Amino acid sequence: MLTGIILGLLLRNLFPESAFIKDYITEGVLAVIGTIFISSLKMLVVPLVFISLVCGTCSLSDPSKLGRLGGKTIAFYLFTTAIALTVAITAAIIVHPGAASLATSAMEFNAKEAPSLAEVIINIVPTNPIQAMTEGNMLQIILFAVIFGFAISHIGERGKRVAALFNDLNEVIMRVVTLIMQLAPYGVFALMAKLSLTLGLETFGSVLKYFFLVLLVLIVHALVVYPTLLKVFSGLSPLMFLRKIRDVQLFAFSTASSNATLPVTIETAEHRMGVDNKIASFTLPLGATINMDGTAIMQGVATVFIAQVFGIELSFVDYLTVVVTATLASIGTAGVPGVGLIMLAMVLNQVGLPVEGIALIIGVDRLLDMVRTAVNVTGDTVATVVIAKSEGEFDQQVFENSQAGKVAHNFEEQVLHPEQR
Repeated sequence: MLTGIILGLLLRNLFPESAFIKDYITEGVLAVIGTIFISSLKMLVVPLVFISLVCGTCSLSDPSKLGRLGGKTIAFYLFTTAIALTVAITAAIIVHPGAASLATSAMEFNAKEAPSLAEVIINIVPTNPIQAMTEGNMLQIILFAVIFGFAISHIGERGKRVAALFNDLNEVIMRVVTLIMQLAPYGVFALMAKLSLTLGLETFGSVLKYFFLVLLVLIVHALVVYPTLLKVFSGLSPLMFLRKIRDVQLFAFSTASSNATLPVTIETAEHRMGVDNKIASFTLPLGATINMDGTAIMQGVATVFIAQVFGIELSFVDYLTVVVTATLASIGTAGVPGVGLIMLAMVLNQVGLPVEGIALIIGVDRLLDMVRTAVNVTGDTVATVVIAKSEGEFDQQVFENSQAGKVAHNFEEQVLHPEQR
């Protein structure tokens, strides 16, 4: 990111009126690389959402998992995601991080008229699922994927074969996401160099404003919302919880992947928090799949930010659509680095905002991705502790013992420096 900004500013100041720089560098090489990267993100939206949602629904629809425990877990995760989105959107509306000066001629966009709430509800049900995928209608795709996955899980052995196929397809699409994210540094470099050539240094104030606003909301959600929910629903000490979750947060921050952090999260929940294995082994993997509060916060702030940049007024129905779409889509959001941007493209499409606006925030997203992963795993663990206590599968003495599991689970010894063990 920084290299692209510096290069763009140098070229802008050294050759302010150069037609060559404008035609062959700004609108040529940089535009081509940046546009290809944005297009690659768009390319992954529909297959990623559909395949991962089908896989998630197949798992959730297993009769042995869908019951009181599953209902509690899913309800808690979706509840916290809705809170995260609401807080993020409200904060972005109040702070107003987006400046219209960031919009360039290359990003011109004409907003379409917002549909009524009744039309939104009616349009959730697809008349043609294939057409919904072609047009990128995410609410319709989500509904069809959930129904499709539910049907797969209820047709016996044949359904298991189809589910196995979708699980394999999910692995493939995750590898594609990884490949695209490996190209991200080049795409970010081109996008930021083009922006600085076009806009100049003064306009990056809005991007920094966006960055610190998302960071603030993430911190508030992790250190205020989650501890409050823990206290209200379980009566346990938030300070003790925050002390014991630090290692998990650090590992999540370093990997930017809820899935990669899962072994550490499970070990902490069982040995440091006192959660029984049969609860932790269910709620935590499920949380790594459907609990994406950190990503939801980014999506909420980014949606408002991009709308402000393009001078587009979002209605109450639009904001409600963002909350519903992002909350439901969190069920299918994989816990791997970089997926948040793809899901953001889906949310922007749903409310009629230009996906090209992602170029404004992509340069600062990597650090935010690391922070929001730490938020996600914190939420996973809070839900696990709350549900374990409500089910009577919780050892409070272990939780209240600050030394419990500390020797067995030392982050620096086991994760950062395993060779010293």
